[in-house]
Amino acid sequence: MNSRDTLARGAAPAAPGTLHVRSVAGRLRVPPRPGLTVRFGRGERPEVDLPVGEDDLRVSRRHGELTFRKRRWWLRNTGRQLVRLPHGRLMHASTDPVPLAVGYTPVFVKGSGPREHLVELYVTGHDESGLVPRRQATTLPPRTWPLEEDERLLLVVMGQHYLLYEDGPRPLSYRGAAAQLADLCPGGNWTPRRIEFRLEAVRRRLHGDGFPYPLLHDMDSGSVPSDNTLLHNLLKGLVESTTLVPPDLALLDDE
Repeated sequence: MNSRDTLARGAAPAAPGTLHVRSVAGRLRVPPRPGLTVRFGRGERPEVDLPVGEDDLRVSRRHGELTFRKRRWWLRNTGRQLVRLPHGRLMHASTDPVPLAVGYTPVFVKGSGPREHLVELYVTGHDESGLVPRRQATTLPPRTWPLEEDERLLLVVMGQHYLLYEDGPRPLSYRGAAAQLADLCPGGNWTPRRIEFRLEAVRRRLHGDGFPYPLLHDMDSGSVPSDNTLLHNLLKGLVESTTLVPPDLALLDDE
Protein backbone atom coordinates (compact mmCIF):
# COMPACT_ATOMS: atom_id res chain seq x y z
CA MET A 1 0.00 0.00 0.00
CA ASN A 2 1.29 3.46 -0.88
CA SER A 3 1.29 5.50 2.33
CA ARG A 4 1.09 8.86 0.60
CA ASP A 5 -2.61 8.18 -0.07
CA THR A 6 -3.41 7.79 3.62
CA LEU A 7 -1.03 10.11 5.47
CA ALA A 8 -2.78 12.37 7.96
CA ARG A 9 -1.55 15.91 8.38
CA GLY A 10 -4.41 17.40 10.39
CA ALA A 11 -4.24 18.85 13.87
CA ALA A 12 -6.89 16.63 15.47
CA PRO A 13 -5.85 14.56 18.52
CA ALA A 14 -3.87 11.50 17.45
CA ALA A 15 -5.20 8.02 18.13
CA PRO A 16 -3.03 5.57 20.10
CA GLY A 17 -0.45 4.03 17.82
CA THR A 18 -0.30 7.04 15.52
CA LEU A 19 3.19 7.54 14.10
CA HIS A 20 4.70 11.02 13.88
CA VAL A 21 7.72 11.28 11.56
CA ARG A 22 9.88 14.38 11.16
CA SER A 23 13.08 15.38 9.36
CA VAL A 24 14.63 18.69 8.37
CA ALA A 25 12.65 18.52 5.13
CA GLY A 26 9.18 17.92 6.57
CA ARG A 27 6.88 16.01 8.86
CA LEU A 28 4.07 13.44 8.66
CA ARG A 29 1.41 11.98 10.92
CA VAL A 30 0.41 8.45 10.01
CA PRO A 31 -2.54 6.43 11.36
CA PRO A 32 -1.94 2.91 12.73
CA ARG A 33 -3.38 1.03 9.77
CA PRO A 34 -2.30 -2.60 9.19
CA GLY A 35 -0.04 -2.95 6.17
CA LEU A 36 0.64 0.78 5.89
CA THR A 37 4.26 1.62 5.01
CA VAL A 38 6.06 4.96 5.28
CA ARG A 39 9.34 5.32 3.34
CA PHE A 40 12.09 7.88 3.86
CA GLY A 41 15.29 8.70 1.96
CA ARG A 42 16.95 11.00 -0.57
CA GLY A 43 14.45 10.31 -3.35
CA GLU A 44 11.36 12.20 -4.43
CA ARG A 45 7.70 11.42 -3.98
CA PRO A 46 6.14 8.96 -4.68
CA GLU A 47 9.38 6.98 -4.19
CA VAL A 48 9.55 8.21 -0.59
CA ASP A 49 7.06 9.90 1.72
CA LEU A 50 9.58 11.89 3.78
CA PRO A 51 12.76 13.37 2.24
CA VAL A 52 15.95 12.84 4.25
CA GLY A 53 19.48 13.95 3.27
CA GLU A 54 18.37 15.29 -0.10
CA ASP A 55 21.82 16.70 -0.94
CA ASP A 56 23.87 13.76 0.39
CA LEU A 57 24.75 11.07 -2.16
CA ARG A 58 25.66 8.64 0.63
CA VAL A 59 21.98 8.50 1.61
CA SER A 60 20.01 6.01 -0.47
CA ARG A 61 16.99 7.17 -2.43
CA ARG A 62 14.92 4.78 -0.29
CA HIS A 63 16.92 4.46 2.89
CA GLY A 64 14.36 3.17 5.36
CA GLU A 65 10.77 2.27 5.90
CA LEU A 66 8.26 1.92 8.71
CA THR A 67 5.45 -0.64 8.45
CA PHE A 68 2.49 -1.14 10.78
CA ARG A 69 1.83 -4.80 11.53
CA LYS A 70 1.02 -6.87 14.61
CA ARG A 71 -0.25 -3.66 16.26
CA ARG A 72 3.23 -2.06 16.18
CA TRP A 73 5.39 0.06 13.88
CA TRP A 74 8.48 -1.75 12.58
CA LEU A 75 11.59 0.04 11.32
CA ARG A 76 13.73 -1.47 8.55
CA ASN A 77 16.92 -0.18 6.94
CA THR A 78 16.65 -0.42 3.15
CA GLY A 79 19.69 1.73 2.35
CA ARG A 80 23.39 1.10 1.80
CA GLN A 81 24.58 3.09 4.80
CA LEU A 82 24.01 2.13 8.41
CA VAL A 83 21.18 3.50 10.53
CA ARG A 84 21.92 4.29 14.18
CA LEU A 85 19.35 3.94 16.95
CA PRO A 86 19.56 5.06 20.62
CA HIS A 87 22.25 3.50 22.82
CA GLY A 88 24.52 3.05 19.80
CA ARG A 89 22.47 0.25 18.24
CA LEU A 90 23.21 -0.08 14.51
CA MET A 91 21.02 -1.40 11.70
CA HIS A 92 22.27 -2.78 8.38
CA ALA A 93 20.10 -3.60 5.38
CA SER A 94 20.35 -7.25 6.44
CA THR A 95 19.20 -6.51 10.01
CA ASP A 96 15.74 -7.75 10.99
CA PRO A 97 13.09 -5.02 11.40
CA VAL A 98 12.97 -3.41 14.85
CA PRO A 99 9.66 -2.64 16.62
CA LEU A 100 9.25 0.93 17.87
CA ALA A 101 8.35 1.54 21.50
CA VAL A 102 5.65 4.03 22.44
CA GLY A 103 7.17 7.50 22.70
CA TYR A 104 10.17 9.13 21.08
CA THR A 105 12.87 7.37 19.03
CA PRO A 106 15.60 9.31 17.19
CA VAL A 107 17.06 7.58 14.12
CA PHE A 108 20.32 8.73 12.53
CA VAL A 109 21.09 7.95 8.88
CA LYS A 110 24.83 7.79 8.18
CA GLY A 111 25.81 10.27 5.44
CA SER A 112 29.00 11.63 3.86
CA GLY A 113 31.99 11.97 6.16
CA PRO A 114 30.85 12.91 9.67
CA ARG A 115 27.34 13.85 8.56
CA GLU A 116 24.33 12.12 10.06
CA HIS A 117 20.73 12.88 9.13
CA LEU A 118 18.14 12.82 11.91
CA VAL A 119 14.73 11.22 11.50
CA GLU A 120 12.54 11.76 14.56
CA LEU A 121 9.89 9.14 15.30
CA TYR A 122 7.14 9.35 17.89
CA VAL A 123 4.43 6.76 18.55
CA THR A 124 1.38 8.03 20.44
CA GLY A 125 0.47 6.04 23.55
CA HIS A 126 -2.91 5.24 25.12
CA ASP A 127 -2.47 7.65 28.04
CA GLU A 128 -1.77 10.87 26.14
CA SER A 129 -5.32 12.14 25.57
CA GLY A 130 -5.26 14.09 28.82
CA LEU A 131 -1.90 15.77 28.33
CA VAL A 132 -2.00 19.53 28.81
CA PRO A 133 0.71 22.19 28.32
CA ARG A 134 2.61 23.14 31.48
CA ARG A 135 4.57 26.09 30.17
CA GLN A 136 4.57 28.04 33.44
CA ALA A 137 5.22 25.11 35.77
CA THR A 138 8.48 24.88 37.70
CA THR A 139 11.13 22.85 35.87
CA LEU A 140 11.93 19.55 37.54
CA PRO A 141 15.66 19.30 38.33
CA PRO A 142 17.61 16.21 37.28
CA ARG A 143 18.17 13.55 39.90
CA THR A 144 21.65 13.88 41.32
CA TRP A 145 23.53 11.40 43.53
CA PRO A 146 25.05 12.24 46.94
CA LEU A 147 28.84 12.07 47.14
CA GLU A 148 31.22 12.66 50.00
CA GLU A 149 33.89 15.31 49.53
CA ASP A 150 36.76 12.90 48.94
CA GLU A 151 34.57 10.76 46.65
CA ARG A 152 33.83 13.79 44.50
CA LEU A 153 37.53 14.63 44.21
CA LEU A 154 38.35 11.03 43.30
CA LEU A 155 35.59 10.84 40.70
CA VAL A 156 36.57 14.17 39.15
CA VAL A 157 40.13 12.89 38.78
CA MET A 158 38.97 9.59 37.32
CA GLY A 159 36.38 11.23 35.04
CA GLN A 160 38.07 14.45 33.93
CA HIS A 161 37.82 13.45 30.26
CA TYR A 162 34.05 13.02 30.71
CA LEU A 163 33.77 16.48 32.27
CA LEU A 164 35.55 17.93 29.23
CA TYR A 165 32.80 16.31 27.12
CA GLU A 166 35.36 14.59 24.92
CA ASP A 167 34.36 12.07 22.28
CA GLY A 168 34.66 8.51 23.54
CA PRO A 169 35.96 9.38 27.04
CA ARG A 170 37.53 6.67 29.19
CA PRO A 171 38.36 6.64 32.91
CA LEU A 172 41.84 7.53 34.08
CA SER A 173 43.86 4.51 35.17
CA TYR A 174 44.14 3.77 38.90
CA ARG A 175 47.88 4.39 38.70
CA GLY A 176 47.43 7.70 36.89
CA ALA A 177 44.75 8.82 39.34
CA ALA A 178 46.97 7.89 42.30
CA ALA A 179 49.82 10.00 40.91
CA GLN A 180 47.56 13.03 40.39
CA LEU A 181 45.95 12.66 43.81
CA ALA A 182 49.40 12.46 45.41
CA ASP A 183 50.10 15.94 44.00
CA LEU A 184 46.71 17.31 45.01
CA CYS A 185 46.54 15.70 48.46
CA PRO A 186 50.02 14.95 49.83
CA GLY A 187 49.71 12.43 52.64
CA GLY A 188 46.28 11.28 51.46
CA ASN A 189 47.52 7.73 50.85
CA TRP A 190 45.66 7.41 47.56
CA THR A 191 47.15 4.14 46.34
CA PRO A 192 45.75 2.33 43.27
CA ARG A 193 44.40 -0.36 45.58
CA ARG A 194 42.63 2.13 47.82
CA ILE A 195 41.17 3.89 44.78
CA GLU A 196 39.79 0.60 43.50
CA PHE A 197 38.16 -0.21 46.85
CA ARG A 198 36.68 3.29 47.22
CA LEU A 199 35.19 3.24 43.72
CA GLU A 200 33.70 -0.19 44.33
CA ALA A 201 32.05 1.14 47.50
CA VAL A 202 30.54 4.04 45.55
CA ARG A 203 29.29 1.68 42.84
CA ARG A 204 27.63 -0.60 45.40
CA ARG A 205 25.94 2.29 47.19
CA LEU A 206 24.58 3.94 44.04
CA HIS A 207 23.48 0.59 42.63
CA GLY A 208 21.26 0.19 45.68
CA ASP A 209 19.84 3.70 45.13
CA GLY A 210 18.59 2.89 41.62
CA PHE A 211 21.43 4.16 39.42
CA PRO A 212 20.37 4.07 35.72
CA TYR A 213 23.38 2.05 34.46
CA PRO A 214 24.80 -1.30 35.59
CA LEU A 215 27.40 -0.84 38.33
CA LEU A 216 27.89 -4.39 39.62
CA HIS A 217 28.93 -7.71 38.13
CA ASP A 218 25.96 -9.90 37.21
CA MET A 219 27.28 -13.42 37.65
CA ASP A 220 24.00 -14.93 36.47
CA SER A 221 24.25 -13.41 33.00
CA GLY A 222 26.18 -14.96 30.16
CA SER A 223 28.70 -12.10 29.92
CA VAL A 224 30.22 -10.35 32.93
CA PRO A 225 31.23 -6.69 32.35
CA SER A 226 34.75 -5.66 33.25
CA ASP A 227 35.56 -3.28 36.09
CA ASN A 228 36.50 -0.67 33.49
CA THR A 229 33.06 -0.95 31.87
CA LEU A 230 31.34 -0.55 35.23
CA LEU A 231 33.50 2.47 36.03
CA HIS A 232 32.61 3.94 32.63
CA ASN A 233 28.92 3.45 33.47
CA LEU A 234 29.42 5.20 36.81
CA LEU A 235 31.17 8.24 35.36
CA LYS A 236 28.78 8.50 32.42
CA GLY A 237 25.77 8.44 34.72
CA LEU A 238 27.22 10.98 37.14
CA VAL A 239 27.99 13.42 34.31
CA GLU A 240 24.65 12.91 32.53
CA SER A 241 22.76 13.54 35.78
CA THR A 242 24.84 16.71 36.45
CA THR A 243 26.07 15.19 39.72
CA LEU A 244 29.50 16.01 38.27
CA VAL A 245 29.72 19.20 36.22
CA PRO A 246 32.59 20.99 34.42
CA PRO A 247 33.12 23.54 37.27
CA ASP A 248 34.16 20.55 39.42
CA LEU A 249 37.37 20.48 37.38
CA ALA A 250 38.48 23.39 39.58
CA LEU A 251 39.21 20.71 42.21
CA LEU A 252 42.17 19.69 40.04
CA ASP A 253 43.84 23.10 40.32
CA ASP A 254 47.02 22.53 42.32
CA GLU A 255 47.67 25.76 44.15
